[in-house]
Amino acid sequence: MPRLTPPTHPRHARQLAALGERLRAARLRRKLTQAMVAERVGVTLPTIRKLESGDPSSSLATVIRVLQVLGLAQDIDALAAGDELGRALQDSELKRPRRRSKSPGGEDRS
Repeated sequence: MPRLTPPTHPRHARQLAALGERLRAARLRRKLTQAMVAERVGVTLPTIRKLESGDPSSSLATVIRVLQVLGLAQDIDALAAGDELGRALQDSELKRPRRRSKSPGGEDRS
């Protein structure tokens, strides 16, 4: 039975399609066929076709292996590397003063 893929938001579908197009362009610039990439990655030809068409069921592991075959593996390190929002959230937690807890009798427990 085939795995079910959850619905993909239209914006994410566009991002996946754009990634597939970039991978296809990189493959063609290297004069590699889909079959050659599939063999080197260790997947089937339909898997490469699905990846290049932006199919959301493609695994991240397959993307990484394709990037490796294309000599673009270092590009994966750029994903979520900056994370400015996450760092700001983390920093805001550090700046909060800790509240002292009081015992039931009203005395500080510190």
